[in-house]
Amino acid sequence: RCNRADMSLQDYGFVPFFAQQVSLDEIERDRVWRVTEVQRSRVTVTNGSEERSMPLTSSWHDAPPEARPTVGDWVVLGDEVPRVERVLDRKSVFRRVAAGEKTDIQLIAANIDVLFVVTSCNEEFKESRLERYLALAVEAGVIPVIVLTKIDLAGNSESYLERARRVQSGVHVEHVNALDRSTFTGITAWVQPGTTVALVGSSGVGKSTILNTLAQEEVAATSGIREDDKKGRHTTTFRALHRLPGGGLLIDVPGMRELKIADVDSAFAMVFDDIEALARNCRFSDCGHESEPGCAVRMALDAGTISERRLHNYRQLLRENAHHSASLAERRSKDRAFAKHVKQVLNLKKQDRRDSD
Repeated sequence: RCNRADMSLQDYGFVPFFAQQVSLDEIERDRVWRVTEVQRSRVTVTNGSEERSMPLTSSWHDAPPEARPTVGDWVVLGDEVPRVERVLDRKSVFRRVAAGEKTDIQLIAANIDVLFVVTSCNEEFKESRLERYLALAVEAGVIPVIVLTKIDLAGNSESYLERARRVQSGVHVEHVNALDRSTFTGITAWVQPGTTVALVGSSGVGKSTILNTLAQEEVAATSGIREDDKKGRHTTTFRALHRLPGGGLLIDVPGMRELKIADVDSAFAMVFDDIEALARNCRFSDCGHESEPGCAVRMALDAGTISERRLHNYRQLLRENAHHSASLAERRSKDRAFAKHVKQVLNLKKQDRRDSD
């Protein structure tokens, strides 16, 4: 187990990007902390030597979801009262559209350097789901690494490796066997001192097993995949940041059944680089790649260069991204208008009080 008494902010990833956002006085007065856990309305923070748990004040609940503290954030605490006073600018943030009917952004983790997208070598493996994760990773500005688990249970693990490598050109693919610690060499190399890695993926694919192996102790409960439908059981119930013996930092994220996207326009050029390159050769600039004449994408599909599945997912993600991005833009506009109205009302009340005096 790591000896927290010998640690500092730097051990938890406090790099110059964050240091330039705080004063020397705030550091010397021990007001700079990192968020290590988020559980509903409470956060746990560390300064490297101790941990504190505190509720989020009402002002944070009234703030937009994107502004609230999330696991991995660096925050400044109040000078006298133990509360989160402000969140430092993030160097990266992994987020999704929240599950359910309401269109809202949910922050998953902040200030991560590498994203382990974990999937298993069985029916759970889905290229389309991986493409979603990769689009969010690209937009977040983090390095994605696909991690295949349960290779010992798959009779054709090589086929899964090949399928994973074809999802996006240039993305690293690692594979592990939970029963063989030597197979973790590949992913261990990514978890360098001061580097923050986040584990994401469906429930039951082995994220907690990876965490426990890298931590060299039981820090997360583990559970298998149900045999009847190959879907995982939830074991991680909240997001938490752990410091590993080698000095790296690992964020374990609960399994997500829904992974809706928004504001990831620039990510498509990387995740679907083959389709985007072909689209530039279509006869029409607004080609929908369906039945238009001179469609280079459809010609590649007929020639077997790209798959129907990949094209279908590309078009589906484009539609979903456009829909959710428009909904978010409308909501943000309403929020800004409402905030402006509230400010005007408060100013009028102040003016009335001054006039009455």
